[in-house]
Amino acid sequence: MENYVETIRRKIGHDLLVLVGANVIIYNTHHKYLLQQRANGNWGLMGGLMEVGESLEETAIREVYEESGLTIESLMQLQTFSGTAFRFKLKNEDEIYVVTTLFLANQVSGEMAYDGNDETLNLKYFSYQDLPETLEDEYRKYIQYFEDSVLQDN
Repeated sequence: MENYVETIRRKIGHDLLVLVGANVIIYNTHHKYLLQQRANGNWGLMGGLMEVGESLEETAIREVYEESGLTIESLMQLQTFSGTAFRFKLKNEDEIYVVTTLFLANQVSGEMAYDGNDETLNLKYFSYQDLPETLEDEYRKYIQYFEDSVLQDN
């Protein structure tokens, strides 16, 4: 099934496209973040783009399940990010401007499973001090926000 972005890209080519997405922080009781090693080898939070008809919460839940096999039982909205720092030119020359809502998964169930998933090479927990060098800047900003604004308040 073709998704919304693919449909629009066929019509506008590489021109700038405003997109809405969700990313999810899964933070365990050992104070570690679950990160996804993506197909390009870099690490990031799980998440992705909203499809027509979905809520942001449904997007977050769907993306985490597709990328990890995990089911989110409880979700809390943390912050929405936008601005010039979230305008990107991708390797394929597509230009995007992303409005992303960051969520915290309060309860997660299931077993991690990503075999056969073309988006995920690996899933691994990292402490804040040991985040991988290849963590993409966008996700580093989200984790930094969580550290500064959520964890510091508790």
